[in-house]
Amino acid sequence: MSLTHSPGSLVGWPGFAGPADFPGSPLSRALREPLLLGLFLPIQAGGWTASTLPRTTDWRFDYNRDLVLEAERLGFDLVFALSQWLPKGGYGGVLDGQALDSFTTIGALTAVTRRIILVATLHVLYGPWHPLHLAKFGATLDHISGGRFGLNVVTGHRAVEHEMFGRSRIEHDRRYALAAEFLEVLQRLWQDDENLSFSGESPWRLEGAFVTPKPLYGRPILVNATGSEAGFSFAGRYSDIVFVTSPAGSDIDSALEALPAHTARVKAAARAVGREVRTLINPMVICRETEREAWAQADAIVAHADARSPRGFRTFDSDAHAWRGREGRADPYGVLSGNIRVIGSPEQVVEQFGALKRAGIDGLQVSFYDFKPDLAFFGERVLPLMREAGLRHAPAALAA
Repeated sequence: MSLTHSPGSLVGWPGFAGPADFPGSPLSRALREPLLLGLFLPIQAGGWTASTLPRTTDWRFDYNRDLVLEAERLGFDLVFALSQWLPKGGYGGVLDGQALDSFTTIGALTAVTRRIILVATLHVLYGPWHPLHLAKFGATLDHISGGRFGLNVVTGHRAVEHEMFGRSRIEHDRRYALAAEFLEVLQRLWQDDENLSFSGESPWRLEGAFVTPKPLYGRPILVNATGSEAGFSFAGRYSDIVFVTSPAGSDIDSALEALPAHTARVKAAARAVGREVRTLINPMVICRETEREAWAQADAIVAHADARSPRGFRTFDSDAHAWRGREGRADPYGVLSGNIRVIGSPEQVVEQFGALKRAGIDGLQVSFYDFKPDLAFFGERVLPLMREAGLRHAPAALAA
């Protein structure tokens, strides 16, 4: 079979089944929850917060493996891991650039988990990746995990990321067009029963290519993060889950005002091509028994802010649209990071989660400052209240 493709005319997924089309797939099971619940793993130094306040959070594999196993025990639906390419020193300070690779870390976790969905982030436009490589590797991990493997497809918004691979950053919208070619070839390799030859405007070429095994549920789960029109169009055609941020900043009240229109745009882009997507957002959760204690913890984190990291963060040129409008915005709690901040008692945290759902958010990819103890507290005090509020079902028992 021969396939030609022009980045100016995306064809989407005509006739291609994805994991949400199979009632028995891990994704379909997760989507039956009123609100998806995930954990954003800290596989990079400093986690998400540039602060020197003491904590256990660690980028190493054993620490993150333990987090995943605990999240699975608690009934979380999925975990994410970022992909980070930075020169020596990273952003500086506590965010010094130490980081595991997302794809291999998630691959290792497929063999030690049983139920939770595992999503690896991958830059598809540079580095060693060819669609044929990823089709084979992705299908293999799909089988090892029993259909629980997912890919968060990113195109690289920082110029330094491309430059580290000896390339110049590709223009923003063209990156999405090339990524669309990449995914269309992947889908053909995952589902076609004949050899595939391909040529297009991208550098990838295939001649008589074929991949086995075929994924268990059509293809692995696909995710992408975006805040631009080109990204919305891409997500609407290809993704199962779209990772969004608040266009009004990280303050919860401002976010709740902006998110209904923002999430509606994402979902409209999918419906325009006959598809449905779910939205996911990353809240930094600081929860204690009382509101006063939670804000005291937030203030302590801010009081120990490491000024070296934000300065380093600003030195790397980015053309990401998702964070536009935040530049120069005064935010005394900006060091906490997260797409939004959810701070308060367990009851207040659940109330804010419910408000996010009403604003069009279908899932939460939570992060913490001190991951192990904060996750344990979340499981003990917040999850039961989420079930009482109708945001979560009772946790499914792991298969024997």
